[in-house]
Amino acid sequence: MRTEARAVVIGGGVGGCSILYHLAKLGWSDVVLVEQYGLTHGSTWHSAGLVGQLRSTVSLTKMMQYSVGLYADLKDETGKDPGWHELGGLRLASSKPRMEELQRQAGWAKSFGLPVELISASEAQQLFPPMSTDGVLGAAFLPQDGYLDPSQLTFALADGARLLGADIEQRTRVEAITLKDGRVHDVVTDKGTIRTDVVINAGGMYAPQIARMVGVDVPIIPYAHEFLVTEAFDPPLPALPTLRDPDNLVYWRTEVGGLIMGGYERDPAPWALDGVPDGFEAQLLPEDWERFDELLGNSIRRVPAMEQAEVRKLFNGPEAFTPDGEFILGESDVPGFWVAAGFCAHGLAGAGGMGWQMAEWVVNGEPSLDLWHMDIRRFGRQYRSQAYTLARATEVYATYYDIKYPNHERQAGRPLRLSPAYQRLIELGASFGEKSAWERANWLDPNAAEGDESLRPRGWAGENWSPAIHAEAMATRERVGLFDESSFAKFEVHGPGSPQLLDYLCGNDVSRPPGSVTYTQMLNARGGIECDFTVTRLEQHRFRIVTGTAFGNHDMAWVRKHLPADGSAQVSDVTSAYACFGIWGPRAREVLAPLTRSDLSNEAFRYMTAQEISIGSVPCLAVRVTYVGELGWELYCPSEYGQALWDSLWAAGQEHGIRACGYRAIDALRIEKGYRVWGADMTPEETPDQAGLAFAVKPDKGDFKGRAALLESRTREPGPRLCCLLLADARSVCLGSEPVRIGDQVVGRVTTGSYGYAVERSIAYAYLPAASAEAGTAVEVEVFGEWVAAEVAAEPLWDPPGARIRA
Repeated sequence: MRTEARAVVIGGGVGGCSILYHLAKLGWSDVVLVEQYGLTHGSTWHSAGLVGQLRSTVSLTKMMQYSVGLYADLKDETGKDPGWHELGGLRLASSKPRMEELQRQAGWAKSFGLPVELISASEAQQLFPPMSTDGVLGAAFLPQDGYLDPSQLTFALADGARLLGADIEQRTRVEAITLKDGRVHDVVTDKGTIRTDVVINAGGMYAPQIARMVGVDVPIIPYAHEFLVTEAFDPPLPALPTLRDPDNLVYWRTEVGGLIMGGYERDPAPWALDGVPDGFEAQLLPEDWERFDELLGNSIRRVPAMEQAEVRKLFNGPEAFTPDGEFILGESDVPGFWVAAGFCAHGLAGAGGMGWQMAEWVVNGEPSLDLWHMDIRRFGRQYRSQAYTLARATEVYATYYDIKYPNHERQAGRPLRLSPAYQRLIELGASFGEKSAWERANWLDPNAAEGDESLRPRGWAGENWSPAIHAEAMATRERVGLFDESSFAKFEVHGPGSPQLLDYLCGNDVSRPPGSVTYTQMLNARGGIECDFTVTRLEQHRFRIVTGTAFGNHDMAWVRKHLPADGSAQVSDVTSAYACFGIWGPRAREVLAPLTRSDLSNEAFRYMTAQEISIGSVPCLAVRVTYVGELGWELYCPSEYGQALWDSLWAAGQEHGIRACGYRAIDALRIEKGYRVWGADMTPEETPDQAGLAFAVKPDKGDFKGRAALLESRTREPGPRLCCLLLADARSVCLGSEPVRIGDQVVGRVTTGSYGYAVERSIAYAYLPAASAEAGTAVEVEVFGEWVAAEVAAEPLWDPPGARIRA
């Protein structure tokens, strides 16, 4: 066994073998995989093997598409057949909402460049003759989907890695991972020690136990997942497309003339909460026919022949699920310790693409796709609690096939993180949502009386909607709105080296006097937008960064990754230390003025500046910024003062028609003003130029991370540009990922959309070719199967001169 390696992969399932293969493909041949048992002997060997490519995000769909291409080529490359059968995949709609979901997914597929056909029930039956068409409204057929043999795929990847110089050590147990100066130093096994700077934990359901060796939490819960295999039918079935009937919670694929049938039951069975027992090699759990009975009954309704089918075996094997149903990928807080686990029953379908992206990430320092929704850094400290992780993961499994309407709110583990204004918002009738475990007001139900029900968008956009959103948006535009923004992530960068650090990381110039506020991005090495936030200079060597609720861990990790080795700059999370209330609208100054002795006039308190003031008896940092396009301030105070501050603002605002408002109003207001959302309107894959944010980058200030790549991109043909679209039909509201076409050619996809209540138009943002980005360009957007006319509009739509925010 090697005594030194560039990287050590722990885990010999399909995920670990894919990472090893792709590391070797990128030239890292001095890498080794260690597996305590034999390859595939964890969860891989008992996978049902279905491969579906269409997913809810561009990045995950691209990963699945890459996987399919890889699986088709592996036999020629390695000489070992991965058992890939590209027979297509069917997804049935047995309800009207499910048919609408298929129409929406077909639209996604067009924007992702993935072939898909919407077909009738009878056409679906022609492709899968054993099925009954009773209750089936239609189906989606993806001709490039299929299935494969999980063990054959793993062995093909392993052989490919060996051919490229990588080593695989089976029957080798990891006993410890040691650190030196806080980072990975070596891996201790029962066969010797391997010196390495990189460890990739691909341990599947063992991943949490491996991670605890270095003090890292990996929130994964194994669940008993069942499927049965029948004997061959009479006559034997030919190879058929895979079939999913999500309304009945079940799936099928052919297997040696018979069928494999499984699904996702409503009463999940978590397993091994105290750790996977030693010696659990290539084993199954006891058959649980009682739990499987609901799925079996559903399968008989859809495929009547199942009632008489002879069962060869009922498989009951543990599979690892995460609290949000997404992969866990990336480098942990311990430098050099990486995680690739929690594949939530998508391990076979996603293994190729996951290995590709993980290898890029390890070798290049960044993945080429936007993987934030899979990044291990997305999980907050609450996931150190197994009870919380269990509640969230159980909800994911139990609702695996449920339709998730836009703005769907999860219920498990709530309420947990509460702002100082939480009780006041309850008293005011708030309808709460949740983000990063924070309870946040979506809207306030009593405000619905002032809203217009006729503005409810048609279709799915009208689900999880209230006329209160309209009322709150207009109250902010016409009078004044009060928003609880305490959940916004807040962290401080401090120390004598902090100015130099932020000057290097930020695209904008943050070297301004204390009291200055700067809107900026941080770029990656490719010039893509890695972070998007405001930076307030509090003191000469102290800065506060405020970013989105869900992005705090990501952005802090990005800064920490670049901290100077001499300790001259540090990062501190202060999210929970401060409450934050936004007060915006043309009467915001009138509400605040009687509560403070500070001069709030435009001359004394300029836009994009901050001052320490008192509001009533409460000490505050008042920051004159806006995310809604109106005059106003964000007021930060120590959390223990938060309720008193809310009460003062609420009481003072009554004579001015103040309304407590929620986050859904913010979204409607920000899109009218053209304010972007990181992770949707801009990602690590787009540059500031593409996202319409060139104004926030100052290349002339000197060198900064991503500057060279950004300037180089300006010498090439311009890439797609983010454009504002106005839809002709005001009640057709986009939800994201809808295809955009010019003529008969799909040229882009929607990033975000909302109705603009002040401009009285349905607004969407979409990336379009630069040549089509001019205002007035006619386009069409597909909304649930219907092409809706739209045109590119000059932005911002609301207050183009910016006079209102600077009043």
